[in-house]
Amino acid sequence: MLLIGKFLTDLISIYSYIIIIYIFMSWFNAQQTSIGQLFARICEPYLEIFRRFIPPIGMIDISPIVAIIVLRFASYGLFQLFLWTI
Repeated sequence: MLLIGKFLTDLISIYSYIIIIYIFMSWFNAQQTSIGQLFARICEPYLEIFRRFIPPIGMIDISPIVAIIVLRFASYGLFQLFLWTI
């Protein structure tokens, strides 16, 4: 059971890194590349949830930061849940 928890937390961690890479790609306008479009298809559905509730502050969109924090809390919660089942 712990192996499943570790796998899920690792998967969430990888998704967090993909979001971070996607954010950096938006700074350099590299979203028109094929990898940028792939990351957009992966990240935008999740980020859109937070963009509905968190408006941009000027030109800065802080919704990805909140989205990553939520992912980290989910990862921590899943790991703790699977630790309790041992």
